[in-house]
Amino acid sequence: MNNRLLALFSAGGATIIYGLNHTIAKEVMPNHVGAFGFIFIRTAGATILFWIASLFVPLEKIDKKDYIKLFFAALLGMCLNMLSFFKGLELSTPVNSGIFATTNPIIILCLSYFFLNEKIGIKKFIGIALGFIGALVLVLQGNENSLRAPNVSLGNFLFLLNSIFFSSFIIMVKPLTQKYNTITIMKWLFFMGFFMTLPVTTDEFDNIDWINLPFDAIWRITFVVLGTTFLTYLLNLFALKKLQASTVGAFAYAQPIIAISFAIITGNDYLSLERGLACSVIILGVFLVSQKSNKN
Repeated sequence: MNNRLLALFSAGGATIIYGLNHTIAKEVMPNHVGAFGFIFIRTAGATILFWIASLFVPLEKIDKKDYIKLFFAALLGMCLNMLSFFKGLELSTPVNSGIFATTNPIIILCLSYFFLNEKIGIKKFIGIALGFIGALVLVLQGNENSLRAPNVSLGNFLFLLNSIFFSSFIIMVKPLTQKYNTITIMKWLFFMGFFMTLPVTTDEFDNIDWINLPFDAIWRITFVVLGTTFLTYLLNLFALKKLQASTVGAFAYAQPIIAISFAIITGNDYLSLERGLACSVIILGVFLVSQKSNKN
């Protein structure tokens, strides 16, 4: 398997995990774990996992000037990104969360053009346009009424902020992936991110009733730490080594498909004709965007 294909599989694998995460994480909040308490667990768990993993890869010395880049990447990707996503998920719905993730490619495309000098061909433009149209249909078809979504408008606004922060993180961290091992980058990002979020996450973490926490909540928390945090960031950064940032970002268009499908399987949503057609358009868009160009 060539490196490009492996990178595409990595980006696709991360997208599948992200798509499942919208519903899996939502089931834990806020009854068992608050949004900010979840972030404490996530950043602490990922920090420990990545530092353990770093023992099995060659030790790399970070250039002093790159610590500043790591700091801002951690601020965007591990602090602001997570705070806005989990609080938004607590207030809104898993399907809305997946749908708003489709704004990532648009933001990344614009940022890549201005900051990474990526040349965007007509095929990629068409793919992103198709993905945006499909996502727009899903937004218009989404069910906003939910007893477990106390403030959908605010939650959706936080999802939009989350997309901006995550897209900016992808652009910020892209140059670092060309210099350092993925695990080296991630151990420092989560280490910094843990302390950045600590002032706002400690109280909710302390309020978790660990003794009476049911197994259903425990396995979901474990999934978020191991899958959605450790594995997805590892896969995404590997993909960024081989692909353009806009190509990796375009996989976000598949998240609504996964989120809605999982919601249907668990009996929390349904698939209408409009949603089915929209998902087909999104798949076509991701296919076009993932096609190899002169610069991957």
